[in-house]
Amino acid sequence: MLNLGIIGATGSVGSSVIAVCRAHKDKIKIKALAANKFSSKLKNLIDEFNPDYFITYENDGENGLNKIALDPEIDHLVFASSGTGAIKSLCKALEANKNISLANKESIVVAGKWVMPLIKRDDQLRPLDSEHNAIWQCLRGENKNFIRKIYLTASGGPFREFNINELENVTPEMALKHPVWNMGAKITIDSATLMNKGIELIEAMYLFNLNPEQVSALISPGSFIHGLIEFSDGSVKLLGANPDMKLPASSCLFWPEKYLPDDKFKFPDYENINIKFYEPDYKKFPSIKIAREVMNSKGIYPAVLIGADEIAVEKFLQGKIKFTQIPDLIKKVLDSCNIPEPKNLDDAINAVEWAKNFARNAY
Repeated sequence: MLNLGIIGATGSVGSSVIAVCRAHKDKIKIKALAANKFSSKLKNLIDEFNPDYFITYENDGENGLNKIALDPEIDHLVFASSGTGAIKSLCKALEANKNISLANKESIVVAGKWVMPLIKRDDQLRPLDSEHNAIWQCLRGENKNFIRKIYLTASGGPFREFNINELENVTPEMALKHPVWNMGAKITIDSATLMNKGIELIEAMYLFNLNPEQVSALISPGSFIHGLIEFSDGSVKLLGANPDMKLPASSCLFWPEKYLPDDKFKFPDYENINIKFYEPDYKKFPSIKIAREVMNSKGIYPAVLIGADEIAVEKFLQGKIKFTQIPDLIKKVLDSCNIPEPKNLDDAINAVEWAKNFARNAY
């Protein structure tokens, strides 16, 4: 029996993890749940799974998350919350030798320098985002020294075929309609600008200990192919599956065994799959280009990027800036940054907050 704690239980990724738990109650016992605040959704989960306890970040804060991270009866933790609030608890869980399923980008982009050295053994940290999960699975049995390049795929978002003039008139309502995935508002807007893919490239660089030039992105509408590894002998290994977050969730929870996420999971209809790849259009979608520049700069800039992007998206959703001004605001914050390279985790987290404050006042 897998004894599980879920941080971010009511979000979109957390809901996929919950669905796998629901389908495999004979294999998984949910011991603890955490969410940002108490809600009817959290109450329903508590009633259904009867965990030993639950935590809300607005009431219990970091100490509450640490309680889950250090609980000796929990052997596997899912980190599916957004933001930087759970980073220190993630570090404590790794130090306590827990298995981790990770879907919190900020933990690696902001704090990868401090998080990654805490990993004690192979497969202790299991990437839960679909693209990183695909690369992680494809790496099984492979010698990392022979990786030439990895590619994370993107659907291209709802505006892949828009011209620059059309992008000027994109509204929040338009941008919140993702063609493939059902996600929260922030990540949906990031997917529309391709900033989400840019952030994922930075995350992949740290997760798999690669150089910036070894990590790239491809647009693949339909999102059947989630990640590719190109090896030095010219061969390519990739993972394909119908786009459903329950599959990477299942792979992380049960690794190395493989179980259907649930009895409704659909196998591919191969005759109707059309796989094509395109280079991202860096002119129409400069956010991914900005993220690539941050990949090369490293230092303080990944943390600043995270903070600036959060406020830029927030301002767009509030109608304060245009869709095309999101990357402009992010670039302004990055160009204005004169913070020294972080010496510790607190420095990196503080840089996120500095970027948020600067971005709030920049436009």
